[in-house]
Parts: sequence; structure tokens; C-alpha cells
Amino acid sequence: MTGKRFAKKIQTSGHKLKNTSAIIILVFFCLAVFTFDNVYGHGVGSETFPPVPLNGKTVTLEVSSSNSNNDNIININNDDDILTPANDQQISLSLIDFESKITLRDVTFLIKSQRGEQFLFEKEFQADNGFLVFNFISEETDSIIVEEKKSDGNFFASLLGFESKLIDIKGQNLSEGGLYKFDVSILTADGYSKELESPLTFDVGISIPQTSRYGIVDPNFGEQNIDVITYYDEISNFQYDPDSKEIRFTMPFEWNESNINQTSVVHQEIGIPKEFGDLLVSGFTIYVNGVQLSEDVVNIDDFFADSRTVHFIIYKKELFNVFENNPSEDRMDFLIKPDRDYLHLSSVTDNGQFRILATLEPENIRSNSNAEILFDITDVFLKNKSVATDYEFSLIQGSDVVFKQSGTSTDSSDQHNIVEFFVPEGISGIVYLNFTNLDGNEFAKTSIPIVIDRIENTVHIPNWIKNNALWWSENQIDDETFIRGIEYLIQNQIIAISATSEDIKSSSIPSWIKTNAGWWASGQIDDETFLQGLKFLIQQGIISI
Repeated sequence: MTGKRFAKKIQTSGHKLKNTSAIIILVFFCLAVFTFDNVYGHGVGSETFPPVPLNGKTVTLEVSSSNSNNDNIININNDDDILTPANDQQISLSLIDFESKITLRDVTFLIKSQRGEQFLFEKEFQADNGFLVFNFISEETDSIIVEEKKSDGNFFASLLGFESKLIDIKGQNLSEGGLYKFDVSILTADGYSKELESPLTFDVGISIPQTSRYGIVDPNFGEQNIDVITYYDEISNFQYDPDSKEIRFTMPFEWNESNINQTSVVHQEIGIPKEFGDLLVSGFTIYVNGVQLSEDVVNIDDFFADSRTVHFIIYKKELFNVFENNPSEDRMDFLIKPDRDYLHLSSVTDNGQFRILATLEPENIRSNSNAEILFDITDVFLKNKSVATDYEFSLIQGSDVVFKQSGTSTDSSDQHNIVEFFVPEGISGIVYLNFTNLDGNEFAKTSIPIVIDRIENTVHIPNWIKNNALWWSENQIDDETFIRGIEYLIQNQIIAISATSEDIKSSSIPSWIKTNAGWWASGQIDDETFLQGLKFLIQQGIISI
């Protein structure tokens, strides 16, 4: 027993409601009919602007989105690059009298729109009821198609009880979610002949959640999928490091005071399978452009049987902190790190009542040796206070019970429950810490996967690639043949580079790289140095993918 104390840093969010469509309807209804006090900026599902004067009255523009499909997933590292969602995305715009809450009639909108950095259209639209609905549809087209039609029982019109104008926007991948931008100018209102001397202008950004799924191969836990759900803009350059257990990715962002002031929140989520034990830690630290964010940014939701969701919600204060310390010109570089100071595993029982916090002694358990599990049982409903309750513990691999113990947990904040056991020779790989029948409740159970005889993340490069490097350095093979070796390393995740769908361009390879290849082939530099050099060259665009 080492006497190590747990540092209880538990971040939880409440149970996530399943009926998202009903919530969207309720929120939109409340916004459309009752509230105009709050101003929402880029990166949220609705935006209500401050009232502005117009012909003796005050008016406001409201924009809202509807996403009836909650499974918009882009698979990044699989052969099926994109799973096209079955349903379309709808975004509405309406000009409303701030005092009476009545939508103005005969409004002419001039709208310039883009999705992320993709230009979509610039066009005038007339709305008899001052209400437009844009329906974004994914179709395999060479250009963006804009089609106007009257609504036929669409979501927004049926909700508000009147006919609106529906505009279909058709193009590749348009209904996958992401950040949709609108530069809106109001040219007429309360009559098409009443042209405004100075058009009202609004800069609008509305996000629809988009999930990117990244397949990785972990040396200990095998094939795993990590989901990144963005509520702001599309992410790229995803990387996972199995040694440090760190996650990195990039997202576009305009670092200026005007954009930050319009941005109420940047919300991202990471979905982690419950089978991926290395990421079931009890806390994470978030960095943006190298600047550490407050621990209040992170919330961990363990209330699903098959996965956990790590939320991080970045408010204006945090954005300004990054802006003042290390802004990038046009992006956010995210780094998500497990809290090494609080390195213990965490899981919630199926009934949502108890949380298990477990630490391994030693951290990397080996077969044919003694080990300890230090654990606490806390009550979620009592703000994760340690509680005294009956429990049954077992260490299981497949159908084999390696060890089991039952007892009553302590409610002390200074002492911890201990399980001491011997790991037999021949037991290696993934085993499960099973906690069952807590407080005599058969539904109060959970499992935490750990690894016996952990595999170090060493690289294994096929000999034929080293031969290719030698021959290439001596000009015995051409660039394309050498490039196929690099592609093999990327596709088999020997080099962890996220984007693999495009060809590597041989014309981008400087001749001096051949010297490095020759040194590696002759043993003057090791595998890791060679791989890190290739990775750097790719990330810096010297070798482009």
C-alpha cells in the first residue's frame, strides 16, 4: 500500500434527454413567440438579434435551425468516407416586430450564404409573411442549386400556423451539419414598394451539430471509434496519441473581438466507448492554441451504458483569454489531456446512482505479480459523496473469474477501499473490474476495462519499406514507389496522420529528404526519428496529402 490519496475531481452533467426533436420544437416555439431579450451569436442553434429602429417601430431578426436527424456522422478513417444523413437540415429567418411579436409582411431579403468556407449562393428572396425556410439537401451535383417553392406542411410553417416560403438548397454534403453563415440585408418591409434608404444588415452564423467519427487502432484496446461532435464548425487534423492518451484536432475560428463578442459559446463533445479503458479517466484538461482553459469548461457524462461523453463548453471569458495570450489567425488548435494528477478511472453504475473511482497499484499491472485496486464508491445524487454500501467485486477475463471479493465500502474521505490480489501467470490483455449488486440493487453495476501486461507503443516497420528507402536514396526507384511506402505507413497508422483520402504529391518532396532516407536505411537514425521526420514534413506541407 503506497498511501496515495485520491484527488476527487469529478465532473458530471445531468442525464441527457433523448427526445431532442421535441426539445428543438419547444425551444424554437419559445424563442419565436415569447423571448427577444437575449442576443445569440455564431455557433448556436438559434440567434435573436438586438432590436433596431425601422419606420417608427423596432424590429429584430430571428434565425433558428432544425435537425430532425441526430445521427449525422462523417466517418473519417473508414473506407466509407461519408454516411449521408437521411433527413435534411432546415434554417429559418424571420423579421419580427419587437413590441407586438408579429412577423412583418412583404419583406425582401438579400442573402449571401456559405457553409464553413464553401460559398453557396447570393440571391434576393421575397417573403409575403416575412418568413423564409432554407432546406439544405445533400445531392451529387456539380454546382449549388437554389429552388424556391411554397411550403407544404414543413416543420416551421406548421409550428407557426401559416404558410412560408421554402427554398431548397441542393449540393454535395450540404445536410451534414456544421456552421452555416448568412449575410442578411433587409431591402423592403411592410410592403415591397417600401424600399429602405439604408438596408438593415445582419451577420448570422447558425450551427447544426456534426459528428466526425475517427477510427483508431490502440495497441492495447484494439480498434476503437472516437466521435467528436461539434456545435460550431467542422473539425480536421484529428490525432490520438496512445502513449500520452492525448487527443488533438483543429477547427476554424476568427480571432477578433467582433467575432468573440458575437459568440456566446463554443461547444464540443467527445464520445468515448466504454470499452476504451485508457480514456475512462475522471478528468481532462483542455488547451486551445496552447492556452490552458479553466477546469469548469469540462463536464463528463457517464450516464449511458455503451459510451461516455466529454463536454467542453467555452464561454467568452475563456475565448478572450486565448485571444489575449495566443490567438491563431484563423483556427483553434485543441489539445485534450487526461489529468495526470488525478489519474484514476471512473464509471457510473447502470442505474445512475453510484460512481466508482479506481486506481491501480502499480499503474501498469503485470501477470505473475501482486496488485492492488484502490477504489471509492460515491453517490451521484449526493454530489459524489463517499458512501458506505455493500458491494461485490470481481476481476474477470472472458468467462473466467480471476478474483472476487465482497464487502462494505467506507464513507470516509480519507480512507479508501482496497482489493489485493495475485495475477496468475498467463493472464494478460484486457480484463474487467466488475462492481455489482451495490446496496443490494441488481441494476447498480458497472465494469471498467484495464490491461494486464500493457503493450508499449513501439513501431514496427516492414523491411520492404526500409529497402525502398535505401533504393530511393540511391535513385534506384522513383518517387511514386517511395510514396506508396509512406501511404502504407499512414493507412496502417504507423504514422498517425488524420487525413488519408488524397494522394501524396511526389512533386512536393525536396531532394534532401533522400539523405534522411539513406541514413535511416543504413541505421544512422532510428525508426522513431525517421517516422517523426516524415510526420513533421507531412504536417508542415512539405510532403502534401
